[in-house]
Amino acid sequence: MSAALSLTALPGLPMVRPGDDLAGLLAAGMARAGLTPQPGDVLAIAQKIVSKAEGRSVALESVTPSAAARRLAVETEKDPRVVELILSESRRVVRARPNLIIVEHRLGFVMANAGIDQSNVGEEGHALLLPVDPDASAAALAARLGLPVVITDSFGRAWRRGTVGVAIGVAGLPALLDLRGQPDLFGRELRVSITGFADEIAAAAGLIMGQGAEARPAVHLRGLDWSAPPNPAAELLRVGEEDLFR
Repeated sequence: MSAALSLTALPGLPMVRPGDDLAGLLAAGMARAGLTPQPGDVLAIAQKIVSKAEGRSVALESVTPSAAARRLAVETEKDPRVVELILSESRRVVRARPNLIIVEHRLGFVMANAGIDQSNVGEEGHALLLPVDPDASAAALAARLGLPVVITDSFGRAWRRGTVGVAIGVAGLPALLDLRGQPDLFGRELRVSITGFADEIAAAAGLIMGQGAEARPAVHLRGLDWSAPPNPAAELLRVGEEDLFR
């Protein structure tokens, strides 16, 4: 890994709307920043602008809550229409309490509220869903832009307070780096070291993106280095037989 890393928010990105050419907007942002793709470059992109461009915004007035959604809405003190969207995007509910529903998302992520959000959506009375296939979205953007792409989202963590950026879509780099068999500083063989490389990239980009009104949804990273073949964000998910907590 390089000993230096630079991060640059792409300037001048407009508010993204359904059907926008997101790759074109990002390419223009890179040009404004004077950035051309080089080996070791990665573009981290906030999930929200990917979802917006892909038309994943849903008008709540179009949602009819089921009986199950209405019951869970009472328990969690949430809008039953939002709860219906959460259930429709999920395999199962893991935990629930007032104002929070932890689910196993249809993509396999264990996350709050199925990643459904109403902040920074830009349309009153709408909720934004995750992309249908974030790895495919990342692959399409990477092909257009000519550099690896990590699509990021903010996740809470079971054992720590606060949210942090993680990768939900990856193309052009290894989301997961298996270091087992390599030597440590003293020549001892690593036996359990597997690194969430794409999550580390997402967390670093999150320092620039922010969580509120910063309006910096795309961050270019330069100075990374890897030799392992690419693998998607799906590789980051712990399989059921390895999960000691669900």
